[in-house]
Amino acid sequence: MNPVPELSSSRRSQASEFNRSTQQQPSSLRKDVEKAMQLYFANLGGESVTDLYQLVLHEVEGPLLEAVLRHTGSNQSKASIMLGLNRGTLRKKLKQHGML
Repeated sequence: MNPVPELSSSRRSQASEFNRSTQQQPSSLRKDVEKAMQLYFANLGGESVTDLYQLVLHEVEGPLLEAVLRHTGSNQSKASIMLGLNRGTLRKKLKQHGML
């Protein structure tokens, strides 16, 4: 997987503006993903990217699992139901993300 590129000072400024704008208006998960991808592409600085699909899934899956576990009080059975995953699949994903 490709690492996320370092941000220059001007790009950090853009990221800061992005954060301010997302805090000021109601958002949806879809819109947040679209904005995050626009920012990611803007920060590539001409670098090529491969395996973007896997990169995004890996980057999103960990925080998703953490949030759901936090919401369910670390109850894996409840978390697996909420996520629509078999409990064994959830445990496999938690291991992949170093959460078990």
